[in-house]
Amino acid sequence: MSLIISNIALHFLSKKEETGEVLLQFGPESIEIGQKIQNFVDALHSIYNGKGSKAYGNFSTNSGAGDSASFVDIMESYLSDVQNFYNFSVQGANMLKNELGKYDLAETGYLVICHYEHMGGRYLLAAVIPVSEHYSVDGELNISADQHLDTERLQLAARIDLFDYQQNPQGNRYISFIKGRAGRKVSDFFLDFLGCEEGIDAKEQSQTLVQAVEDYVNVNQLDPEEKQQTRKELLSYCKEQKETGQDVSLKEVSQVMGSEEKEQDFYQFCQEQSYPIEESFPHDQAVINKVTKYSGYGNGISVSFDRGHFGRDVVYNPVQETLTIHKVPPNLKDQLLNLLKTEQGAQEESE
Repeated sequence: MSLIISNIALHFLSKKEETGEVLLQFGPESIEIGQKIQNFVDALHSIYNGKGSKAYGNFSTNSGAGDSASFVDIMESYLSDVQNFYNFSVQGANMLKNELGKYDLAETGYLVICHYEHMGGRYLLAAVIPVSEHYSVDGELNISADQHLDTERLQLAARIDLFDYQQNPQGNRYISFIKGRAGRKVSDFFLDFLGCEEGIDAKEQSQTLVQAVEDYVNVNQLDPEEKQQTRKELLSYCKEQKETGQDVSLKEVSQVMGSEEKEQDFYQFCQEQSYPIEESFPHDQAVINKVTKYSGYGNGISVSFDRGHFGRDVVYNPVQETLTIHKVPPNLKDQLLNLLKTEQGAQEESE
């Protein structure tokens, strides 16, 4: 289902190499929402949803406490029709420029602010899209360089769930944002621009869910195949929620796990055990992925296997710190046999 774009604005932020001064170039007052813009926002929405390193929060209680307007102030003035979208975006761009000027960061690019609807939800997305060079060759083999929006490198972005914000302003998760891998300093400046503080911890909630599922399958004394099937059902459900940008619901988890067919309902189990977990919450897919697999890397060795193999095809000895793998995968077996032949041949030649 395509999203419906209400308004979009584009501005450009750059820095002078000599002085570090932040420059701001404003975009057009009105951008016609044609098919190209529709495709661009569709792609941006999908890329943002696909980012696994997101956190969640809310506007700080200190937002708007000073003499100058905050982001939530100017957003409210737009939502209440006190000012139009373009003026709101210009004010927002100036706020970001001022915030960027406080840091020695090269986080420049095109600031996109977009108000849109998707699957019944209303959102306001703010993102700084970096610029990359690409090269082309004409018919006479002349090479030329040009610039393009590098959406795949998107790291500075936040999205406000306007329905959640307006219906539950005291909530702690109506703002989602990408947790940058380049260090806290980068994400901090963007959060300061929005006046946002972290709220619900998606990773912690996901870890609690995984633990609750493990406790549940053990209490119900499921056999190994049933346990692994239950884990796969959880994983499949969470992947679907991730793709559509929807929260994980404990009641829905209980349904997809078919827990009504078991001795105890999963949702009731969570209530009775008083797990510190919300009724619904945004999840961390990387944590959920571990429910069916174990994996690790170190010292040049990488190991990954389905959880259902543990104790049978994969055996760990904690005393000797050894891992024994039975039923070696065919493609790995072929590589190992070839390696043995190569080493034996080398040994025979040296003799």
